[in-house]
Amino acid sequence: MHLRDLVQFLGELSENNNRAWFVMNKPRYDILRAEFLDLVTGLIADLKRFDPAVAACNPKKALFRINRDMRFSHDKSPYKTHFSAAITASGLKKPSQGGGPSYYFHVNSEGTLLIAGGEYMPPSDRVRAIRQRIVADPAGFSKLLKNRKLLGTFGSLQEEGKLVRPPKGFEPDSPHVEYLKLKSFIVWKEISLKKKLPTDLQKDLATTFKDAWPLIDWLRQVPPPQDISPR
Repeated sequence: MHLRDLVQFLGELSENNNRAWFVMNKPRYDILRAEFLDLVTGLIADLKRFDPAVAACNPKKALFRINRDMRFSHDKSPYKTHFSAAITASGLKKPSQGGGPSYYFHVNSEGTLLIAGGEYMPPSDRVRAIRQRIVADPAGFSKLLKNRKLLGTFGSLQEEGKLVRPPKGFEPDSPHVEYLKLKSFIVWKEISLKKKLPTDLQKDLATTFKDAWPLIDWLRQVPPPQDISPR
């Protein structure tokens, strides 16, 4: 993967986000897209060594489209300014489709590589199920939070969109109440590619994702949500 060329292309796209420019530069895009697909294909092969469940993930379907969905957006820019992929056991990328926990990464126009693992903004019933498992097995969740590799590589779970109060159906003295307030259960790290380009991006991604595996594994074991409404 020619990362320098990818960042250059995305930077130019961010300044010329229109169909005419994209059509003129489509050959560049096609080459970079093919390289990105090769990267994801090799990455899935690496991941299945410690997570066999992702072996059936189709690399082509793991890639996100460059075209933006503009139907409900005030921003009418037609193209995304990042290349991204999500590798899941189900083969589905989006949480709303029931994709489950994923290994996600993207490279954006600012030269930032983001590497993430877990579930970002899953549907409400899925969030409820995750919260219920935290309460049902606080010791197991504590063990996850203290995992040396997970903590060392990513730190704690991300708190973007965190609730101010405990969610409905959960008491203020519930185990790990601060984590019950989360809407996403995900870890991530960002790396500036402008400072230093990795010599082997595929290997670096696989190593980092392996450190996220404890969270992926824990999330996969979450049972369906139980009705906790008062009788």
